[in-house]
Amino acid sequence: MTDENHMKHPTGYNLKRRIRPTETLIQTLLFASGVFSIFITLGIVYELGKESLLFFQMPGVSIIDTLTTFEWKPQIGKFGIWPLVTSTFMTSLIALAIAIPLGLSVAIYLSEYASPKVRGVLKPVLEILAGIPTIVYGYFALTFMTPLLRSIFGSDVVQIYNTASAGLVMGILILPLITSMSEDSLTAVPRSLREAAYGLGATKLEVAVQVVLPAALSGIAAAIIIGASRAIGETMIVALAAGAGPNFTFNPFQGAETITGHIVRISGGDLSYDTVDYNSIFALGLLLFFITLILNIISQRVVRRFREVYE
Repeated sequence: MTDENHMKHPTGYNLKRRIRPTETLIQTLLFASGVFSIFITLGIVYELGKESLLFFQMPGVSIIDTLTTFEWKPQIGKFGIWPLVTSTFMTSLIALAIAIPLGLSVAIYLSEYASPKVRGVLKPVLEILAGIPTIVYGYFALTFMTPLLRSIFGSDVVQIYNTASAGLVMGILILPLITSMSEDSLTAVPRSLREAAYGLGATKLEVAVQVVLPAALSGIAAAIIIGASRAIGETMIVALAAGAGPNFTFNPFQGAETITGHIVRISGGDLSYDTVDYNSIFALGLLLFFITLILNIISQRVVRRFREVYE
């Protein structure tokens, strides 16, 4: 009996694997794209690490002092990173405080309450916010949100440049991201869970909050963490509205420069190669990279921990 006969099914079909050039080409392109992405990431890390090493090798620069002091003025030999870190996290927390409740509320409405026609209109309109240039958001924070806060709390309380207005507008920026990802996770919950809850007499609100929301927790948590990463890496809003100059403060109505805002400000001038300001840009960039890396690792762990598998 030949090999060809061995590959034949009793019904007469030939089960021998056929070569499909198109699928092979697509598979090769996808594999090459993945490898290319990995090399790009490694190249970025290499460049950031190389230039950051030059920064920490400069006279007067110490990793211990950088992590334990609270004043960032490289020109006079003070390299405490915490003023930039605290303002970065403060604006991000304000943004999340706005985007999480609003984003989840909109996602629940689109998933559980809105009709297909309404969802088809509202979701694309909401996602338009994600396409607005961030520099427009920055000027919106400076020319609208800041005057609004000053009219509410007083011009003697709210400075012209402050982290509150930047954080509030950043919340609007990441709102479509959290809403869209959360709505996709809620919609992916099987209809059978909803029908079982309705059969037990649950109301629509009880089904949405007590059944669907916990079942989609992994996707919602991932959306929140990705939104946090987006907020931490935002540049133009904080560069325009949060203030220029590092300031170690927890008062959201005062100006305080974030990591990305500081990078934009000092890189806008004439920087000489291998100076302390030039090398500090890469050290700050490496710090942002590790912050977002940690958030992504947390996101993956959360997804694995709370993932629900339905059959």
